This record gives sequence, structure tokens and C-alpha cells, in this order.
Amino acid sequence: MTLRDRPGGSTRGGTGKRVASTVVLLGVVSLLTDVSSEMVASVLPLYLTAAVGLSPIAYGFLDGIYQGVSAFLRIAGGYAGDRGGQPKWVAVVGYGASALSRIAMLPAAGFAAITAVITTDRLGKGLRTAPRDALIAEASDPAMLGRSFGVHRALDTVGAALGPLVAFALLASVPGSYDSIFVVSFAFAMVGLAVLVLFVPNLRTAAGTARIGLRRTMRAVAGHRLRRPLLAAGILGLLTVGDGFLYLTLQERDDFAALWFPLLYVGTNVAYLALAVPLGRLADRVGRARVLVAGHGALLAGYLLAALPSGGVGLTLAVLLLLGVFYAATDGVLPALVSRLVPAEARGSGIAAAQTVVALARFAASLLFGLLWSLIGAASALLLFAGLLAVAIPGVAWLLRGLDRAEVPA
Repeated sequence: MTLRDRPGGSTRGGTGKRVASTVVLLGVVSLLTDVSSEMVASVLPLYLTAAVGLSPIAYGFLDGIYQGVSAFLRIAGGYAGDRGGQPKWVAVVGYGASALSRIAMLPAAGFAAITAVITTDRLGKGLRTAPRDALIAEASDPAMLGRSFGVHRALDTVGAALGPLVAFALLASVPGSYDSIFVVSFAFAMVGLAVLVLFVPNLRTAAGTARIGLRRTMRAVAGHRLRRPLLAAGILGLLTVGDGFLYLTLQERDDFAALWFPLLYVGTNVAYLALAVPLGRLADRVGRARVLVAGHGALLAGYLLAALPSGGVGLTLAVLLLLGVFYAATDGVLPALVSRLVPAEARGSGIAAAQTVVALARFAASLLFGLLWSLIGAASALLLFAGLLAVAIPGVAWLLRGLDRAEVPA
């Protein structure tokens, strides 16, 4: 990749072939932060169910928190970044809260304490995500938003792939050494925070110069252009099973040793890394809404393969690949789509609105799936979700039709 080193890393008015330096720096921050977060996330399902002894319903509640509690601060983070015009410092607070939660895992013992720590981590994520994505959108050429988000997500995913490997190495060296994972995770998070504070430009957004009010922001976010994508994101989020549940299903079916569990995350993240930029560029060319819908088709196929009564290495790798396709086609594509449907002064809030809907919907999905697992078993629950997703995909495609032509000029 190449950089354009203009003030603030902007590529506006350029050839459209280069990615802003601000985008890459934010990608490095996310890389280091994801090494930290995925070290913990990759062992968390096993830690909570095997070491702590939680039931599927209790794990579903915690997984729902992990998926959805960030929703409570996403709108606030997006609005704060828009209102002040300096989203970097809002993101700094969010990254700092998540970093502190890593070390707080050390003394956490029992369901309530672990819930509090996970909640703090996810609230930090909720606060930082929309301001960070608003910075990416502000620094990028509008014609290559999909590519810019793809580059950022690719760097992010390098960290997401390295994190489970570090956790695996630590557990292989000292079996059951969860404390060492939390300490090393905290160190990576602090380095990422330092890069953000010291090297990412304090890029002022157009919103800050306008000094917009909350009412005007909410009118922009609630505008008719966002109603259909928000509804579509909510429907799809309700039918998205958390990764941890899928990996526990694979482990249950194929009797994976606990020591190998973190490597499941690596497979998904390697696929995501390989595909994030190509699918981002494809979204810029053929339409972001189309790629978003196609990504959920890959998720549907992953559900069906994971629900098979017998598997093996080949089918397990296929599930991980499909999950990677899903994330590459949706994670950066949704904010790229939404950022062009709202005025520049409400960009962070618009992105936050979409992310909030997704987070809340996935929270509900985790609770529901945990309950269904306890009642009918993992495979049957996956098949039920797959059937509902198969029905939902055509409807969502209809909801999103024409949105790529409804963009608001920058």
C-alpha cells in the first residue's frame, strides 16, 4: 500500500489510488489493540465454560455483553466526536478504558466481577469505534472509502490473528496460565494507546467547525436515508451468532483439545486479513450494499457446515474461511456505506447509529442462542438461525436496493 502524506493524511482531491497516512496509523493502533483484545477473547469462551464453569445460558449472557454492551456508548462517542470536532481524543478515552480492563481481569473472580470487567472493556470499545471510523472517513477520498476501511480492517486483523497465537504460545508454555495472558494483553493495549496519542494527527472534522447541536445531529441520523440500512443492520444482527458459540460448537463436535482452541480464531482472522482489502475495493466498484448482503450469505453457509453431525479438519477450516469472508464483507463495508448517507457534520453519529443497532441486535442474538443451546442443542439452534437468515437475506437485499446511488455529497 502507499501513503499520501498531506496534513491530516487526507487524500481528498487526489488520484484515488492511495490510502491516507492517518488511516494506516489508526490501523496500527487497532493492530496493537487487537493483539491485546483477541488474546483474551480467544481463551474467554473456554475460560468461562471450563475454568469458571458457566452454563451455556450464563455464557450466552456474557457473550451478549461482549457483543452488545458497547451500544450504550456508541451514539455518545459519535456525537462527542462530531460536537467537538476532534474525535481523536474521544477515541483515546475509549482505548484507555479497554486497556485498563485487561489488567483488571487479574483480580476478577466470580460471575459479577468478570461481568464488570467485560462491561468496562466493551464500553471502551463503544466509545472509541465511531470517532475512529469518522477519522478514517474524514481522511479518505470519498471514492475509495471501501478500500480505506478495508486497509484499516486488514491491519486490525493482523493483530486479531496474532493475539490468539500469543495466547496459544503462553498456554502451551504454562498450561492454564490465564494470568500471564491478561498481563501481556495489557502491555500490548498500552503500546497501542501510546501510538494513538503520540502519532495519530489531531484531525479536526468538518462537524467541529460547524458546532452542531444534538437536535440537528439526531435529525441527520434519523433521516430517511438511514432508516432502511439501520433496519437491515438490525435484522441481520439478530441472526448473527457470536464467534465463541460457533467455536464451542466445533469443539464439541470434533473433540478439539482445549489447548488448540485459540487457533480457531487465527483461522478466521487470517481469512479476514486476506480478504478485507479486496472486498473493500469490490464494494467500491459494485456497491457496498451488495457486498454487505453477500457477506451474510457466507455466514449462512458457515452455520450449515458447523451444524453438520460430523466434521473433521477440512470442514472446520471451511467454517473459519466463511467467517472470515463474512467479516471482510461487512465489518468495514457497513460504516463505509453509512458514512456516505449522512451529512459530513453528522458522520460520526451516523456510523455510531448503525454500530449501535448491530451491537444491540447481537446482544439479543447471544442471549437467544444461549437459551436455545440449553433447550435443543447447539446444532439444532444453528440450523434454526440458518433458516431464519435464509429468509431474511432476500428481504434485506430489497431494503438496501438503490442506497449506493443515494449518497450525500461530501
